[in-house]
Amino acid sequence: MDSLCRLSLVNHYYLREMNTGSKVHRCVAKKTLVTNRMSPENNLEKLVKGMTPKLNEGEYVFAVIDDLKSIDINDAICMFKEAEGITVVIERNRADKIGLSYQFISNWISLMIHSSLNSIGLTAVFSSELAKNNISCNVIAGVYHDHIFVAIKDSKLAMEVLDNLSKSY
Repeated sequence: MDSLCRLSLVNHYYLREMNTGSKVHRCVAKKTLVTNRMSPENNLEKLVKGMTPKLNEGEYVFAVIDDLKSIDINDAICMFKEAEGITVVIERNRADKIGLSYQFISNWISLMIHSSLNSIGLTAVFSSELAKNNISCNVIAGVYHDHIFVAIKDSKLAMEVLDNLSKSY
């Protein structure tokens, strides 16, 4: 394992430096983005105060497909395999273009704090606050961030609720 890993942009390529203790090894690898290598947060108070909600551009839908050949997986925001089919979250325009059926049209809010998958209470705190304001939320946890999908009509209020929660917690 790397004891230290830094990524830096060099002419569309990244120079990766790995400190293995006795030597620094360098290699060039093409990357599309720089990842956050900071430790994830577990403290509930810090998570809520620092959640920093961000409303992503676009409209997103949840659709069901029978197999992965139905779509270009690069178009999917995320997928989850269920017994009944594969749930796909995808941009609405892309779903319309390829003829996917869907029912729920949403906006996507990302909590920009790097939350731990082992943290306890963050989802309960923000989903309870959204529920108090009659806002339904569909939550997906990534390795780095939590993502909330809310009905388009509720997105502005959801952002206000999350911002206020973060400031007052």
